[in-house]
Amino acid sequence: MFKTVLITEMSKLRRSPITWISWLGVSLMPLVSGLFMWVVKEPDRATQLGLLGQKAQFAGAVADWPGYIAMLLQALGIGGTILIAVITAYLFGREYADGTIKNLLALPVARHHFVTAKLVTALFWFGLLIGWLAVEGFVVGWLLALPGFDLRVILPAAGELFLIGLVAWLLTPAVAWVALWGRGYLAPLGFTIFMLMLGMVVGATGWGKWFPWSIAPLFAGVAGPRVETLTPGSLIVLGATFIVCAVGTMLHLRYADNMQ
Repeated sequence: MFKTVLITEMSKLRRSPITWISWLGVSLMPLVSGLFMWVVKEPDRATQLGLLGQKAQFAGAVADWPGYIAMLLQALGIGGTILIAVITAYLFGREYADGTIKNLLALPVARHHFVTAKLVTALFWFGLLIGWLAVEGFVVGWLLALPGFDLRVILPAAGELFLIGLVAWLLTPAVAWVALWGRGYLAPLGFTIFMLMLGMVVGATGWGKWFPWSIAPLFAGVAGPRVETLTPGSLIVLGATFIVCAVGTMLHLRYADNMQ
């Protein structure tokens, strides 16, 4: 039965415009990062075109592979968390927005199958997006002829992209739970943006590794100095957040009054 539900969720996502919107969002990350690297690398030509070459230099950026990779990690640390939240909000809020939640709940299927299938669908699609980000990022960096090319740096960076994506996905049950409470898209998106802002603040303190929404920005180097590895405490926090919110989402869908 779960396989049938999973295939259905995959099919719904494939036919949805959210697939193209999310793909476009991911595709912009290497392009914007590459543009910034080009501005730093060619400040005179950038100035002639009206771009802020001097501002880019003042920021202390270096147009090389390590600097470019750092920008991609930062973009995914924030943009990826928002993007997976958009995907999750769509998967869990669509039936409420379309007014079809009663039809879904009337099906002779255990409701936890719906939650699990939607989370797996989000993980699958987000994984494909990050794979595309890694490939496109490599191509953009190669076209820019950035110095400092080293597979010993680039290959681990690809793994770090997927790790940041996994951290972001572990927070999706919380987004899903809010989507069920809010019965739509807006509440989970507002929740994600608020938690990310709070995570940036907490990340600037010594408590960042204990706050779920600070962990991805810290690992990406957005909320202060970059944390190279995830501590056992951070892994426990992420795991506990995922389990508690996933169970809460399943119980909500099972017992809450979902009739419209």
